Amino acid sequence: MLMRYLTGLCLLMAVVLFACSKSSDTTSTVGNWVHRVDFKGVARQEAVTFTIVDTAFVGTGLDVNNDTLRDFYSYDADRNTWTQRASLPDGARARHSAVAFATEGKGYVGTGTDGVVKLNDFYAYNPDGNYWEPIAPFPGTARVGAVGFAVKTNGYVATGYDGNWLNDCWQYRPAENKWYTRSDVPLSKRADAVAFVIADKAYIVTGQSNLQLNNELSMYDADNDVWTLKRAITNVSDDSYDDEYTNITGYNCVAFVMNNKAYVCTGNRGGSISTVAWEYDPVNDLWDLKQAFEGSARTSAVGFAVRNRGFITTGVSGSTPLSDTWEFQPSVEYNKND
Repeated sequence: MLMRYLTGLCLLMAVVLFACSKSSDTTSTVGNWVHRVDFKGVARQEAVTFTIVDTAFVGTGLDVNNDTLRDFYSYDADRNTWTQRASLPDGARARHSAVAFATEGKGYVGTGTDGVVKLNDFYAYNPDGNYWEPIAPFPGTARVGAVGFAVKTNGYVATGYDGNWLNDCWQYRPAENKWYTRSDVPLSKRADAVAFVIADKAYIVTGQSNLQLNNELSMYDADNDVWTLKRAITNVSDDSYDDEYTNITGYNCVAFVMNNKAYVCTGNRGGSISTVAWEYDPVNDLWDLKQAFEGSARTSAVGFAVRNRGFITTGVSGSTPLSDTWEFQPSVEYNKND
C-alpha cells in the first residue's frame, strides 16, 4: 500500500460528525454475507483482479514474508472453485500495488512495484490459451496505488503515487496497442482509491493524499473525455441526504458492481481498518449503508463481480495476510450462520 512509501504520514483526516439531530431514514443495514471457498493461492494483500466474461482472475500481491508475487488464479462463481492459471510471463517482475482491467476478452495488468522500484510495464492475458504477453509500456510515470478500469473497448489507468500524488488519466487502445493522454481527474490528486463502471460511465472515489482522505466522487464520460464531480461523500451540505455520511471516505477499499449499483467496502477508514459496506446508486447520486462485511476487518483486499454477484477476497488484517472469500447479497435478509 502507499503508506509503505511514506514516512511521517501518521495523521489522516477525521470525519466530523455533526451534532445536530438528523434523520436516519436514508440508512439501511440490509444485506447478507456468505463465506465461499477460500482463495487457492497463498494469503496476500495488494493483489489485482479483473473479470473476463463470467470468470474472475486474482493475482500478484504481497505475501506474509513481504515477498512480491506473480501467480494468478481464476474463480468460477457457479462452481465455487478456484483454479491456478499462468503466472505473469518470464521477464515480468513480481509486483504488488499494481492495476488491472479487462476488455475485448483479455485481462491487462501493469504498474505497481517489485518492492524496490516502481514499475510501468504492462501485460495482456489471453484466457483461451492461458498465456501472458507484453504490451506497450505504460507511458505515464511508474507508480503504485493507481486505479484501472475499462469502458467499452478501451482500458484506463488514473491517479496513483510516483513520489507525488497524481491525478492524470491514460487510455489504452488494444486494437492499436497504444496509450493516449486523457483529461485529468478533477481537483484533488489521490492514490489508493477505487474505480468502478456503471452504464459505460467510470467513477473514481475514496483514496488519500496530503494527509487527508479524499471526499470527491468523480464520474468519467469516456466518449467525450469529460470528468464530472458528483456529490461529496462526506456531510458537507445543509440537506439531509448526507447526514449519515460519516465513514464512506477511506483508502485501500474494494469496489464491485451489481445490478447497476456499486458497493465500496472494507479498507482503512479514518485510521483503522474497517468492515463497513456502502451502496452507491448513480441514478440519484446517493449512498446507502449496508450490512457490514462479516469477515475480519481488512484493508488492501480485492473485490469483483461475476454475473451480478459481488465478492471480496484476500487483504490484510494487522500484519496477517488473508485468503478467505465472501459473497455479498445486498437484498437478502442478514443471516449470521452462513
